Amino acid sequence: MKAIIVTNQSAGTAGMTLVERPKPQAAINDVVVQVHASGFVPTELEWPSTWTDRRDQERTPSIPGHELAGVVAALGYGTTGLSVGQRVFGLADWYRDGTLAEYIAIEARNLAPLPGEVDFTVGASLPISGLTAWQGLFQHGRLQAGQSVLAHGAAGAVGSMVTQLAREAGAYVIGTGRAADRQKALDFGANEFVDLENDALEDIGSIDLVFDVIGGDIQKRSAALIRAGGTLVTVVGPAEARPAVGLAVDFVVESDRAQLSQIVQRVRDGRLRTNIGKVSALDEAVATFNASERHTGKTVIRVRP
Repeated sequence: MKAIIVTNQSAGTAGMTLVERPKPQAAINDVVVQVHASGFVPTELEWPSTWTDRRDQERTPSIPGHELAGVVAALGYGTTGLSVGQRVFGLADWYRDGTLAEYIAIEARNLAPLPGEVDFTVGASLPISGLTAWQGLFQHGRLQAGQSVLAHGAAGAVGSMVTQLAREAGAYVIGTGRAADRQKALDFGANEFVDLENDALEDIGSIDLVFDVIGGDIQKRSAALIRAGGTLVTVVGPAEARPAVGLAVDFVVESDRAQLSQIVQRVRDGRLRTNIGKVSALDEAVATFNASERHTGKTVIRVRP
């Protein structure tokens, strides 16, 4: 099968290579999925799990990518709940070969059914962005109707999901980003927009929940806005700043079939729009990842035409 591999951490996306690799086999409780589309997050080349296994032993050459949509091609021993030929999407294990390949072996529990009305490209764009937003808002942030949310990067793949899900839950959402992102953030449902380069973040007043995808100084300034009982949720590593009168929670997104099903049902019903920035074929993926132009939204690779 065709697959993209990485062998050199310092090379970044420039070190990616399209090669021929053996087709994976399904272990116990696995399925083999014929990948139709794959999502990609460039920061995963900085994650230790891309380069080492759970025992901290080198595992290169490794196949990056963790989001996929495709069709079940084979079942491992003991696998239940899915069938050969079924359309699925999901989030692959961080420490196993990933989704930038024509086939992947993946634990069945990490997949959910993909409705026929939802395109594979859309399905592949949902797992990390959708689950990150869902878990940050509802599991870790305990968002309630009537609360206020500061959604950083509201025009991005995660931020646009945060904005839409928070609005649906009855929250008042203030999105942030660059000046050029204002209209896109508002189109995704933000009630207000703060230009982080030109507007004063402190002018928005107190906030119930901050969803941080930036870190650094923005995180510290945002923490100071948390009102009593509020929460700072961050996905950029351990929180450097903690609210004086609230909580700080950092987390790593996890696969969850029930949550994936909730998310894709909202897409199917038209209540949730995915945010795709660039779509390329597998043969063009390396060039796409190394292109100089800036895209907001998720990069998706169409593995099968």
